[in-house]
Amino acid sequence: MRKHLEIFPVTGLPEVAAGADLAALIADGTDLRDGDVVAVTSKIVSKAEGRLTYGTRQEAIDAELVRVVAQRGETRIVQTRHGLVMAAAGTDTSNTAPGTVLLLPVDPDESARVLRTALNERYDVNVGIVVTDTLGRPWRNGQTDLAIGAAGVRVIEDLRGTTDSHGNVLAVTEPALADEIASAGELVKGKADGVPVAVLRGLQDAVLPVGEHGPGARALVRDAEFDMFSLGTREAARAAVLSRKEPSGPREVDPAVWAGLLRDVDDVRLELGDNAVTVFGVEPVTVGVIAEKLAVLLHAEGYGVTVRPGPGAEATVTFGSRSR
Repeated sequence: MRKHLEIFPVTGLPEVAAGADLAALIADGTDLRDGDVVAVTSKIVSKAEGRLTYGTRQEAIDAELVRVVAQRGETRIVQTRHGLVMAAAGTDTSNTAPGTVLLLPVDPDESARVLRTALNERYDVNVGIVVTDTLGRPWRNGQTDLAIGAAGVRVIEDLRGTTDSHGNVLAVTEPALADEIASAGELVKGKADGVPVAVLRGLQDAVLPVGEHGPGARALVRDAEFDMFSLGTREAARAAVLSRKEPSGPREVDPAVWAGLLRDVDDVRLELGDNAVTVFGVEPVTVGVIAEKLAVLLHAEGYGVTVRPGPGAEATVTFGSRSR
């Protein structure tokens, strides 16, 4: 257990422009020591890398996103090419010239590696780097800083298999250490104060040896396929109706998926075959409704599905694995 942690801001940094030497600015602004972790706001990394574009913010979001997770009016929560899910794709129009938009770094992990290497080679200091950005969170009001890039830092502490103070074996505990570092650094940085860099001292055990950068913050990104909240409520409903994908291969199914589907429905039965369920009934309209509901239930469980009307009051729902 860590007994002591110091966090202090790096003040007096000038306005960062394209081509700025961040390593020199940070090293000149503070006394770095081996084992320190430097939390750097992504905004100055983007500025130094020339990630300023011309146009509207909506145009910038369109260019940066790979999919829309949720949208209410003009507010869009999207997934970026980095795998990050965030409002407005992390774009920023504050403190930029009118008609310009600041984008996230192309590869925040690589940005962190470059900065760490420069500090080590030129100033002979072994530090960890965390590139931070501000995100909202589901179920919670307000925002906090999280890690979008990292180098030389253990981003996750895997405590699975260890025991707590009562001897209970921990089964799923994996603290997101890089995110905790990002949030802690924000306590002394602050948006309004214009302090984009903080140093955390006392985390020597989390800093990796020179030349070993670790997996980066990308390791913190959960694949959408395994994310129980990969779409907003409305978007998930719309996708189940409008964006279903055809089966791309065989996949077993548990009939419990459609448990309760025929509750209060008379004269309809289901017959499970090889990667297909046939709906039989008396009224074609009722059969079609049940087939569509079954397709939605299978889609919700990650299946590729198609619905094919049959002769008379019959329809077949084919299911299988779903391509991404």
